[in-house]
Amino acid sequence: MGRRLRFIPSGGCLVEVTNRTIQGRFLLKPGQQLNELLVGVLGRAQRLYGVRLHAFVVLSNHYHLLMTVDSALQMAQFIAYFQGNLAREVGRLYNWRGPFWHRRYQHILVSDEETVQVARFRYILANSCKEGLVSSPLDWPGVSSVRTLLLGEETRGVWVDRTQERLAGKQGGNNRPRIRQIETVSMSSLPCWKHLDSEVQRHRIQELVDQIRAETEVRHQAEGTRPVGVLRILHLDPHTRPRQSKSSPAPLFHCASKQVRDAFREAYGLFCTAFRQAANRMRGSEALVVFPEGAFGPPPHKHPPR
Repeated sequence: MGRRLRFIPSGGCLVEVTNRTIQGRFLLKPGQQLNELLVGVLGRAQRLYGVRLHAFVVLSNHYHLLMTVDSALQMAQFIAYFQGNLAREVGRLYNWRGPFWHRRYQHILVSDEETVQVARFRYILANSCKEGLVSSPLDWPGVSSVRTLLLGEETRGVWVDRTQERLAGKQGGNNRPRIRQIETVSMSSLPCWKHLDSEVQRHRIQELVDQIRAETEVRHQAEGTRPVGVLRILHLDPHTRPRQSKSSPAPLFHCASKQVRDAFREAYGLFCTAFRQAANRMRGSEALVVFPEGAFGPPPHKHPPR
């Protein structure tokens, strides 16, 4: 089965992006240094490529981002920068060599329907609780947007300029300095809530957090279990591979109504047809090939030398 084409409707769209570490290993295990580096990479990627972040969470072996992007190219550049630099920084920190990500990232389009947007927002807030790790989203010791959204705390991290670090090291011998910059992740209102006052938005987020906390408590009582807890999470070996790793096919779209879903499917079908026609013309060595709006074409076909 071929890869899905990266599709963003004209004018931009809300998307949910996720990816998992190789074999589900706990390479994103929380810790002060990892958290600072991760937020630094995320903040720098956002500053360079201009995506609007609405919610995010990074668990020990996967992440979720809810964001608005203008085009497939913008999304691809942002994710490539974020994932590539994060993998390198984590590799240095946790002494990991080899592949880092389990697969290509998944992106799912989210409709304009308020019920759908709030549901995906809530889903991201509930990560760490629904896995049985902590009792409340506020208890998660890793990187999450919940404290910024609910308490107004600034999400700041550290970007280490490895290029300048290497250059300075060559000039100064073996004493290589660490050239660090502070990067801040900025948050944007959920599109369906942007007309609301900030206090109203914060109240709605508090209600969602309270619901998640209550549901988590009821579930543990019914199952006779309790959360893993912060101490055990922080003492995980990042190279550990879990015994079981959940994985399920991702939908193309998050929609509430059949009408909206059908409209997305039709637009995606037309996009795929136009994209493949343009790609075929490019392979046929046509001089001027135009890909559909919002797309970016494959690299030019290279003929083998004769």
